[in-house]
Amino acid sequence: MSAGFDWGLYDPTPGPQTRLWAEPHHEHDMMSTRLLGFWLYMLSDSLVFAGLFTAYEVLSFPMSFAGGPTPRDVASPIYGYAETVVLFTSVLAYGMVMVSLKHERTRPAMAWLAVSLAIGLGFIGMEVHELQGVALAGGPPQRSGFLSIFWAVVVVHGVHLAIGLLWMAVMLAQIATKGFTQLVTYRLANLKVYWLYQGLIWTFVYTFIYLRGSI
Repeated sequence: MSAGFDWGLYDPTPGPQTRLWAEPHHEHDMMSTRLLGFWLYMLSDSLVFAGLFTAYEVLSFPMSFAGGPTPRDVASPIYGYAETVVLFTSVLAYGMVMVSLKHERTRPAMAWLAVSLAIGLGFIGMEVHELQGVALAGGPPQRSGFLSIFWAVVVVHGVHLAIGLLWMAVMLAQIATKGFTQLVTYRLANLKVYWLYQGLIWTFVYTFIYLRGSI
């Protein structure tokens, strides 16, 4: 792999001697550089969720319920656990994409990516069904301050997941047409960071909203 910086415009197909990851610890490769840049972006996203969780903590007291549904009414820990299993299964499937990438196996990578995408869509469907139930039970976001932040946390996380699923669909098309070029590999690695991060954020959503709300 070239040591010079190509500004992301050069996209060669790796040959037999090309290393996408530098094995010795003292070397710096483009893969690590691009992953570092994406992690910096994810740190900024962490600030968004930190603000949402802080607002949820402030608005999760009885004075913010305005006589409407409480955390126990809108968040089922059992249903949330089922959602957790589904999302983490999608994350696991994407981990198999990276295993296939390491071994330069295109078809298994595409198959696992399609599995991760399908399971992720199932999670989105579960969230939509849940929010519809909350709204029909008299819990629309404008009902109270608590419901506003509840919807905000769940919907913002859901939007992030939808972006990740769209990204997966794009990567399926790129793998099918280009194979494992350097840029495709970089994007798959960044998507891995993004998807794992969404799973991490969901653990906080489940803990703060579903588990604590049921107490």
